[in-house]
Amino acid sequence: MELAVNVLVSRFKAYASIDGSSDTLSRDEFCRLISSELPNFVKNAGDPAAIDQLMSSLDKNNDEERNFLGFWQLIGQLASKHGGV
Repeated sequence: MELAVNVLVSRFKAYASIDGSSDTLSRDEFCRLISSELPNFVKNAGDPAAIDQLMSSLDKNNDEERNFLGFWQLIGQLASKHGGV
């Protein structure tokens, strides 16, 4: 499991650093991450409206960016749905 956590952290940072900050995902970075890394886990991953809705659900402070905690929560939700829990 340590390898899985390391992969999640490194992929988040790789996408987050596209615009210079490796601490948060902008809208564009989030869209790239979802469409490239999670297309089979996120329903309608290619639909901008679906991505906007997903982003809004993770953006608790309305700053238009997603931090790692929000990303981690998304991974937990997707894993839970995938596992049938």
